[in-house]
Amino acid sequence: MSTTTGLPANIDDELLARAAALSADFTSRAAQHDRDASFPFENFDALRDAGLLNLTIPIEFGGLSASLTTVCRVIEAIGGGDPSTALVLSMHYLGHATLARERRWDPDIYERMCHESVQGIALLAPLRVEPELGTPARGGLPETVATRCTDGWHLTGHKIYATGSPIVRYFNTWGRTADDPPLLGRFLVPRDAPGMRVVETWDHLGMRASGSHDILFEDALLPLEYAVDLRPPAAWAGGQDRSTAGWNELVISSLYHGVAAAARDWLVQYLNERVPSNLGAPLASLPRFQAAMGEIQALLYASERLIYTCAADIDSGSGDSGRQAPIVKYHTTTNGIRAVDIMLSLTGNPGLMRRHPLERYHRDILCSRIHTPQDDTILLNAGKAALAPPPQQ
Repeated sequence: MSTTTGLPANIDDELLARAAALSADFTSRAAQHDRDASFPFENFDALRDAGLLNLTIPIEFGGLSASLTTVCRVIEAIGGGDPSTALVLSMHYLGHATLARERRWDPDIYERMCHESVQGIALLAPLRVEPELGTPARGGLPETVATRCTDGWHLTGHKIYATGSPIVRYFNTWGRTADDPPLLGRFLVPRDAPGMRVVETWDHLGMRASGSHDILFEDALLPLEYAVDLRPPAAWAGGQDRSTAGWNELVISSLYHGVAAAARDWLVQYLNERVPSNLGAPLASLPRFQAAMGEIQALLYASERLIYTCAADIDSGSGDSGRQAPIVKYHTTTNGIRAVDIMLSLTGNPGLMRRHPLERYHRDILCSRIHTPQDDTILLNAGKAALAPPPQQ
């Protein structure tokens, strides 16, 4: 038995084998979903059937309580098949991983949500960004406001980038109360809440099948107990704890590492199959292409080592336990974008043709930089820490 989760010792191998099989299946439809900006509902049916929706739900509620390393491996595999599917799945995994650690919500609500996910498709996703505020990670109070009334909370506001909005059942929504002074925190909004409306606005360069539409709350009605985590604004000033933030940064890193690895795999096949008539040999036989592939391999190897060394630290509680995870995200996203740029320089026009997947991988991996924390924040915080005066003896 595994000493960390109580699951069979070989469960990780089984989960990764399922993820690899699904990734190959998802690849066959990813281009069409990207072209149409259509949502891959069938992928989530397959994930449910494979038992891969419940990795971060506690064992006591029927989940797997999987380690961060396992979650990253699964997301890397799914990201290589359909990055949009992997992004929606990441949000669900991360939401439940945080809830399992914190246990701040009403126990009955939390347990019911877990059981719904185990029994079907009941995805959870964060809802934080607003048109005027932008991301709350950079400070400021949300304009999503909840007013307490005798029949519950009445929620008004406008959220954007609601990843997975066509399928998500519960939105973990960042908002404030109408009190003076206000309380700040999270409201659990079911997708069928009266007064909640999805507006199909998502028309993006990359991650086109993620269904990241807008959501409007027009006096949306919520039960009083669905204010699941309200605190004075000062209580949120420290941001996420380092373990939670580390999970977020590494899971997102693994997703885009999977995209870069899938692009590399396609390029290897292309360079071995492409035989120009004037050369009479595959492009893969030329030193220029071999050296460039060596650089790609070096970039992806570094990302692999960074992600999984840091994940192992967080899983064991050893090392820096995730304090360097933002730096890992910075390097892996930079490495991934650089690697795919090299690939495009090697293929020329064929790499930009829509009948090949490389241009789609390129568009998707460019989205890696937009996830919190963004590069400027990562580097600023790292610089401040490096330049801080040493503690007085």
